[in-house]
Amino acid sequence: MKRLGLLRHAKSEWDDAVKRDFDRGLNDRGRRGAALMGEHVVAEDIPWNIAIASPAVRVCETLESARLGLSTTFDKRLYLASPDTIVEVLHGQASDGDDPENVLLIGHNPGLQETILNLVAPARENDLFREAAVKFPTAAFAVLECAIDSWSDLKPRCATLVHFARPR
Repeated sequence: MKRLGLLRHAKSEWDDAVKRDFDRGLNDRGRRGAALMGEHVVAEDIPWNIAIASPAVRVCETLESARLGLSTTFDKRLYLASPDTIVEVLHGQASDGDDPENVLLIGHNPGLQETILNLVAPARENDLFREAAVKFPTAAFAVLECAIDSWSDLKPRCATLVHFARPR
């Protein structure tokens, strides 16, 4: 059994129309939401073996405000990644020789939400899944339990959504 955490970046600023999307940071609401969700992620007491994140500024600032205390690897493939790219990045965790039990991935929508929709088997859809399927808002956090022994085995319909929280 592997555990996958998905954390969406917090609310970003839109004040500067000239700034590239990649360079947008968080607004005040985003910083507060990231701090709140950081407390929540820590309170869940899951021993994340590795954190992998998009290098976009809003993701970096989410991590900074969340204060998770995790060493994070930044992977440019996760910037606005599709579910296929997210799975590819996770497959790579097995080839690194360590094959960690618990991986926290921090990135963007729609890729994170679509990853949940792809990984959860229809027979394992529950109220949490239905809530995440409707909306995976900024700073949302989800945990999936994946019925696999190695990240190289990650494929559609192998997971159950066991936790879903959003900042409120």
